[in-house]
Amino acid sequence: MSQGPRSGLAAVSSALLAMSRHLEVRDVLKTIVASARELLDAQYAALGVPDDHGGFAQFVVDGIGEEQWKAIGPLPRQHGILAAMLHEARPERLADVRQDPRFEGWPSAHPDMSNFLGLPIRDGDEVVGALYLANKNCAKPAGGCGFTEDDEELLSILAQHAAIALTNARLYERSRELTIAEERSRLAHELHDAVSQKLFSLRLTAQAAAALVDRDPSRAKGELQQVAALAAEAADELRAAVVELRPAALDEDGLVATLRTQIQVLDRAHSARVTFTSRGVRALPAAQEEALLRVAQEALHNALRHSGAEHVEVSLHRRGPAAVLRVTDDGGGFDPTTVRRAGRHLGLVSMRDRASGVGGSLVVESAPGKGTTIEMEAPGG
Repeated sequence: MSQGPRSGLAAVSSALLAMSRHLEVRDVLKTIVASARELLDAQYAALGVPDDHGGFAQFVVDGIGEEQWKAIGPLPRQHGILAAMLHEARPERLADVRQDPRFEGWPSAHPDMSNFLGLPIRDGDEVVGALYLANKNCAKPAGGCGFTEDDEELLSILAQHAAIALTNARLYERSRELTIAEERSRLAHELHDAVSQKLFSLRLTAQAAAALVDRDPSRAKGELQQVAALAAEAADELRAAVVELRPAALDEDGLVATLRTQIQVLDRAHSARVTFTSRGVRALPAAQEEALLRVAQEALHNALRHSGAEHVEVSLHRRGPAAVLRVTDDGGGFDPTTVRRAGRHLGLVSMRDRASGVGGSLVVESAPGKGTTIEMEAPGG
């Protein structure tokens, strides 16, 4: 991974920028290790994140090939010099790690190491990890060669920023976990309110059909048709919930590609023509992308299920510093004030909540016989 030593402010700046570019904890750890090894021109580097049981929750290495790493065996325990930096929270700079009385050896497949530099990564008073470097790449005259005080100072700067990057990544992952938990809770309520009610109605209607089948076959047939309609509605609600539980494509493909794929599927699945255009939208923060996707899904669901539209147009474009989503259909339209009074929100409340939750806005334009346009504007486009 490393191509040779780099020095000066440019090298430090490059390392710090690389760390700040990632949000996933594992990616941050790998970037810290690679940056440290390149910056100090070492043959090997590692970063250990301790667990609460005397081992390491994560241990990332750079300079050791995958096959050799597998051959080394299980992750190390917190012992010897590795433990010293975690428990005593102080740097360790050694001319030859093998001569230190705390050295306890290593597995047979482990590379041979001599000079050593290690620093704890601290978040306030808490040690959240430790950086280890070994085998400085330099000529070894009779006087020997190893890590210097300048190296230690440089690694100390890197370790301070590594603590910030690692803490931010952990907060991001925790925030995402909470968001997923909140989303699942919201969906559970929606399923209870919608699908459960439909299934209850379906059961009552089926019981009525069973009671009528002998004495009034004609009415029983009507009740069974209602059973079929209720079952179809319940299936639609479940499909909608499943779609909401699977926004993972956003992380891999981004908003534009995810919308395009979903709209292509809807276009094939429905008689209405569904089209998508996009212009000038850059990658957005994760919260904005998810909000725009959810609003698009809700608006498309309404248009394809309720409006009787022949054509639904979806566009995503840039307007100044914002991203703008528009979903327009040529269906029957509705009076938004009448819908509100009747208590049938068609997901409008949910869409407005999603828009306002990311600092955006939602505008709904519709009238009976005039179709519907839903426009969401989100900052950061």
